[in-house]
Amino acid sequence: MPTAFALSSARTESRPFYLAVVAGLACAFVIGKALPATIDAVSAVIEPLCTSANAAGSTQDVVEPIGSYALPNVAGKRVTMVRVFYGPGGFTRPHRHSGSVTAYITRGEVRSQLGGGPVETFKVGQSFFEPPGATHLVSANASNTEPAELIAVFVADEGAQLTTFLE
Repeated sequence: MPTAFALSSARTESRPFYLAVVAGLACAFVIGKALPATIDAVSAVIEPLCTSANAAGSTQDVVEPIGSYALPNVAGKRVTMVRVFYGPGGFTRPHRHSGSVTAYITRGEVRSQLGGGPVETFKVGQSFFEPPGATHLVSANASNTEPAELIAVFVADEGAQLTTFLE
């Protein structure tokens, strides 16, 4: 079941961790823009997610690669980051991921439900976690009038198909 973490004064001990994550994502984004070959490699990994028939709720729903890097301290593993943009009322159809996924909401509100768990709504500054193989039944913009966006960080086996859509 997803777990939310908010940047609030009640959790100041977590603030340095989240600031480090955001700073790391920003650096990865800048590095990725400076190294187009890295972005091309990420695009190849993410392309099935972006182009799968009926994957998204509308043409306004977009998955953009940010970066992908082999983890030198964990043989055979790779971290991949993507930006998921949902237009008003946008969604991704049910799916699962081959590795662990952490999502951080950067704009709007996102509804999420993992198999067996409740539907939860996450706001800007909150995150949720998906264990490998979990069924992600609901991944959607909570608003029909405003856009929403999240950054997803995957940790998976090198060469793994990151997302598999369910029938």
